[in-house]
Amino acid sequence: MSLRIGVVGGGQLARMMIAPASELGVEIRVLAEQAGMSAELAAFAVGDYHDVETVLEFARDVDVVTFDHEHVPQSVLHALVDAGVAVHPGPDALQFAQDKLVMRARLAELGMPQPEWAAVTNAVELQEFLDANGGRGVVKTPRGGYDGKGVRVVSAAAEAEDWFAALAEDARGGALLVEELVDFSRELAQQVARRPSGEMRVYPVVQTVQRDGVCAEVIAPAPGANERLLEAAAQLSVDIAAGLGVTGMLAVELFETTDERILVNELAMRPHNSGHWSQDGAVTSQFEQHVRAVLDLPLGDTSAREEWSVMVNILGGPTEGGIEARFAQAMSAHPDAKIHTYGKSPRPGRKVGHVNVAGSDIDDAVYTARAAASLFND
Repeated sequence: MSLRIGVVGGGQLARMMIAPASELGVEIRVLAEQAGMSAELAAFAVGDYHDVETVLEFARDVDVVTFDHEHVPQSVLHALVDAGVAVHPGPDALQFAQDKLVMRARLAELGMPQPEWAAVTNAVELQEFLDANGGRGVVKTPRGGYDGKGVRVVSAAAEAEDWFAALAEDARGGALLVEELVDFSRELAQQVARRPSGEMRVYPVVQTVQRDGVCAEVIAPAPGANERLLEAAAQLSVDIAAGLGVTGMLAVELFETTDERILVNELAMRPHNSGHWSQDGAVTSQFEQHVRAVLDLPLGDTSAREEWSVMVNILGGPTEGGIEARFAQAMSAHPDAKIHTYGKSPRPGRKVGHVNVAGSDIDDAVYTARAAASLFND
């Protein structure tokens, strides 16, 4: 009988695990939130991942449970573990990806470099932090935010009044996270894979470009990265993975500051947008690596196949006709581009696919990837 992975969440990350899992002889079963999602090719069940019984039933015949996202409640995760289900990453690790305040506190305990930060429960505390950190800051809701959601740059506490009001109405209470507004020269991402038995492998550090809070482009490796930066980013990711007990893929989003330091921005314990380039640019893609890691199989080579790899997201999609109608045009104009789409309907700002281009000339790779991606938008 082949090994079986149960993936909770039916988004594009689950979808992109299907092919490499199949090539390894691994069966993937997906618990999708609703019918017609990106990973419907492997959808074994449709149900609410907040419901313990639904998730336990889904996990009954799989060898390991992993995730397309970090939003499964801790109560459900612990119920899986209590039932003897292998869960990777486990609840003790996932808590640090689910709650940014918990993450910041643990990273501080580990001595990781990060922005100045504080938990604030009211406007007075927020204003005190702003006054002590240059008059501006980044306020975040600790849970649930992604792709720019739940994040605000503020210069006065009054700009977060509605969030404090929501906290006051929540019986659970809680706090907001405020961070210094980092003076960074660029954003980077470092990925590492870790299996339960402890083996780890790091990928080349990459440069990411964000637009409106959403990752738009990735260049691998990060241009101009010196040996000191490469070693520091790799060691930092390894230390975090070990310190948090992560199993599977971990993406560490970083700021490179204007004075050449690196600071931890956020964490993702799953395949990540910053690693999509690896599908066509690395010996082992992040999706194959995640499958290997959660099953505790030997990890694959993370080396780049080409000198440069560029990933450009397709954001929004065409306003008329399906995205499939654009394939022929893009394939004809750019035969060296690898096009990946997610089976999603177009919507402004939505990630509906991405384009990968690898080669020896960075300028050519960037141009080709951008040009091919642009053909999928009006």
